[in-house]
Amino acid sequence: MNTNLAGPAGSLRFAALLATYMQSANLPLPNAVLRLIQGSMSMTDDQAGWIFTSYLAASAITMPIAQWLAGRYGLKRVYQTALAVFVLGLVLATLASTPLEFIGARIIQGLASGVLAPLSMAIALETLPLEKRAKFGATWTAIVLIGIVSGPSIGGWVAEHFGWRPIFYISLPLSAYIFLVIALLLAEKKAEKRPVFDFFGFGTFTLGLISLQMLLDRGERLDWFSSTEIWLEAIGCALGLYLFLVHVLTAKVHFLNKRLFNDRNFVLSTVIFFAVGFVLLSTMALTSPMLDEILGYPPDTTGSLTIPRGIGLVGAFLLMGRVPERFDRRLFVAAGVAIVVYANWLMLGYSPLMDWWPVAVAGAIQGIGIGMLMPSLTKVAFSTLDPTLRPEGTGLFNLSRVYGSTLGVAIVQLYFFNNTHAMHMALASNLTPYGAAAHSAATSLQAMAGLNEMITGQAAFIGVVGQFKILMYAMLVVSPLVIFLRKPVATK
Repeated sequence: MNTNLAGPAGSLRFAALLATYMQSANLPLPNAVLRLIQGSMSMTDDQAGWIFTSYLAASAITMPIAQWLAGRYGLKRVYQTALAVFVLGLVLATLASTPLEFIGARIIQGLASGVLAPLSMAIALETLPLEKRAKFGATWTAIVLIGIVSGPSIGGWVAEHFGWRPIFYISLPLSAYIFLVIALLLAEKKAEKRPVFDFFGFGTFTLGLISLQMLLDRGERLDWFSSTEIWLEAIGCALGLYLFLVHVLTAKVHFLNKRLFNDRNFVLSTVIFFAVGFVLLSTMALTSPMLDEILGYPPDTTGSLTIPRGIGLVGAFLLMGRVPERFDRRLFVAAGVAIVVYANWLMLGYSPLMDWWPVAVAGAIQGIGIGMLMPSLTKVAFSTLDPTLRPEGTGLFNLSRVYGSTLGVAIVQLYFFNNTHAMHMALASNLTPYGAAAHSAATSLQAMAGLNEMITGQAAFIGVVGQFKILMYAMLVVSPLVIFLRKPVATK
């Protein structure tokens, strides 16, 4: 792989990788400072979950059409427009004063991110010789992972010293540099023929999944099917997915090639990759609030505790690139799944009395497992796939991780609120046998508030730990699929 970043081609490649890092780091950037964001905007706990799901869902909408936009309107123009929209989202996030304004800013960032990610890879590939492009995917994925795991630590450190709003300022000079490099060095490029895109298939697929996302995000707040909105979202989900399924089975051409589903390794690996996305960001979305809001760690410490996971993940990912081809990657897939399950099992032992060490150890082990899984799954998925299907397969494979992440965060947030409420009632009911002590302690409103806060904290902690069990089960459910994978063959 060509690592030389000198000259125009090197500068373009560096700018594209920098954009890849920037858009991936901005996803979890607020993770360590949720308490500060919630406090400044009077944001409820369920709204805090939208900080991540809105970004992910928005990027999932635009990611499949990024290449079509570039072919139709020009790669350079679309890329620069996406950068400008991304900067707009950053600025709006710093100016937001209400939860709706902040979530809207995150949606704008996500829409731009879904375009920047695939086009950044396209730009970087254009700067490489043909014989070196096949191995570049590992570098690109490593940059994405570094962004995801380093975002919370950067956000936590900046927020601890300067407040939470400046965490978005970091990307402004980076965006200006990338925009300038693209403007000066990238030649405009359009498709020779007007590209064709299956908007009906894409629209129905998006309608189904986004409606499902909204249903999960809004259901608890609106008391589920007692709300007209939830009924509409449920109908939209069912209708969208039904129409998409019929379209796939009947249409000759659509944005997901049916031939992709004829390859057993690709299908099974995509399902497992969905579970990897489900676990990775959901764990981060649970761990940082647990440390920050429940255990009272400062933002910089909360962010720093994501570093062991990052070191394990990126380290294992890079080491897997040095494993000789003769080793069967299915063994590493199985080992990776087992390690992730073990890491989530360790998280079930978290305690309000623990220090930072168990979090660091469990995070590092989970990172190692995912770092083994991602390149091994990619090898298994694409080694048996027809080379002509690899561009479409790559898009679907990466999209499965994004949708896994957004649905995973929504589901664990949903169960967290339900479990916390149920546990609060259970713990409060246990005060009854000690009525005398409770009445003695509650001689003032302040004492009662303190007692309720203590119960709420205990209930929330138990609720968080319960969600790690869901993540462990998610990996256990897909683990038998490893048995049905065929042995990878040498990629062409």
